[in-house]
Amino acid sequence: MKVAEVRQKFLDFMKSKGHTIVPGASLVPENDPTTLFTSSGMQPLVPYLLGKEHPAGTRIANSQRSFRAQDIEEVGDNRHTTYFEMLGNWSFGAYFKQEQLTYFYEFLTRIVGIPEDKLSVTCFEGDEKFGLPRDDESFEIWKSLGIPEERIFFYGGKKNWWSRGGPPESTPVGDPAGPDSEVFYDFGIELGLHEQSEWKSSKCHPNCDCGRFMEIGNSVFMEYKRESPDTFTKLPRKNVDFGGGLERIAAASINNPDIFMIDIFDVFRERLEQSSGKSYSGLPGGETAGGAVRSFRIVLDHVRAAHALIEDGVRPANTEQGYVLRRLLRRAIVHADKLGISAGNLFEDEVSNDEEIKFRKTLERGMQEIKKGESDVFKLVTSYGLPVEVLKEIMNVDEEQLARQIKEHQDLSRAGSEQKFKGGLADTSDMSVKYHTATHLLQQALRTVLGTHVLQRGSNITPERLRFDFSHPNKMTDEEKKKVEDLVNDQIALAVAVTYSDITLAETRKLGAIGLFEEKYGDKVRVYKIGDFSLEFCGGPHVSNTNELALSAQGTKLRFVIKKEEAASTGVRRIKAVLE
Repeated sequence: MKVAEVRQKFLDFMKSKGHTIVPGASLVPENDPTTLFTSSGMQPLVPYLLGKEHPAGTRIANSQRSFRAQDIEEVGDNRHTTYFEMLGNWSFGAYFKQEQLTYFYEFLTRIVGIPEDKLSVTCFEGDEKFGLPRDDESFEIWKSLGIPEERIFFYGGKKNWWSRGGPPESTPVGDPAGPDSEVFYDFGIELGLHEQSEWKSSKCHPNCDCGRFMEIGNSVFMEYKRESPDTFTKLPRKNVDFGGGLERIAAASINNPDIFMIDIFDVFRERLEQSSGKSYSGLPGGETAGGAVRSFRIVLDHVRAAHALIEDGVRPANTEQGYVLRRLLRRAIVHADKLGISAGNLFEDEVSNDEEIKFRKTLERGMQEIKKGESDVFKLVTSYGLPVEVLKEIMNVDEEQLARQIKEHQDLSRAGSEQKFKGGLADTSDMSVKYHTATHLLQQALRTVLGTHVLQRGSNITPERLRFDFSHPNKMTDEEKKKVEDLVNDQIALAVAVTYSDITLAETRKLGAIGLFEEKYGDKVRVYKIGDFSLEFCGGPHVSNTNELALSAQGTKLRFVIKKEEAASTGVRRIKAVLE
């Protein structure tokens, strides 16, 4: 089957089982400062798994576009991608193990047409420490559906327990969690790599990493909540959270262990072959002369993923989502070079092409130094701007030593800058401090009006005005500018207290504080709170109450006014504003 067919058949099947089909969320989560990307279909649904009523009912399904930055280094084998779609269905107390496992089995064997003898399944073996029982119920259900005992495997919490933190001991306190049952497609061949697997001392089985088995779906039975570090309690209702890899199911449907051979990659894969003059063999191991297949796969995945992130408003930057996008694009460029694909023949969108031009200038300078004999990784990173992930592709990098050198460099820089300025201000005059505080109000107002993709990309403050750069793809309308001005002036008129506290970076994440440039801070950061409106970590200084922004030193009444809104660079807008 083609990918679009698998997606539609899944949604139609779930609809026939009484599920309401709901839209997927953005790749950039809204109102969730704990994570950069939507990495699964359940991520936006945690409140409902904990007991909140979903407006669409107790049975819902969708196809969720997902991105996992932690898988970047894994890309290159026959099955890993950073960007993928997750087919999902959820029960909020409507049904549980019997119905869920039957649904998925029926979908795979009757709807997709996968032979039953190609399927192996896994179940949770239990955890005595936390009093969590072995999942014999799922075992019996799979047997009743026709899966023989020899193809049902039990594993511990690292494999068959689901929570946002991983196994039982790592489940965050307060989070929903539960045992899961995974389904694997067996391609029936060892692929010649079993001896290189961490499981080489045992018989090849579903969790062997040789590539013979591919996980295609996981049914999580959300019946627990981590109540404390030592205990799990039962949730008020038993929930189901299912996730199935759309691309992987499509690969299983054509019995091809190489996920990059499914139809959605055909056009781009052929274009890469033409541009490079090389043939993509698609060998499961991913290795041909010079590792060409691995490079093909990295380019195929990273360009596709980058395009999806750009579609959802992400732009290349040195922090947060923008940093990950920049890393994808740069890594794709490096591997395109390995394939012999010349500059300008890789991307088709303006954002990626612009990033390629900038990166190639950096790359050229750095590579010239390497050709001259420069091998100091720290110098190549700090003086010539070569990214660590790029250097790892072309030379040996001692990452621990590099991390120590960078920290020492930052500590020295911080010590010097603390004597020069505080919080990024060149001076601490009355008006500069007011404008600095106003940038906090401005950033939150922009996020409220334009969306939570808005983040600071730079600022410049003088006693006469503020300049604020922020991530946003489009020119602001007059109506949007007026709304932002009004929000800032409302907070000034409310005479809101400006307070701060010194907390750890981890705590800032829990509180939802906005923060960039974390490398400038130590173990603890200062978080400034402006009423219930703004929460941001910053070095200061600030006024103690927003009403101070309403008056000049001479007692003249002031109002926040946006004087100009313009493009600063691709995907970055610039506001110049005054208190007048």
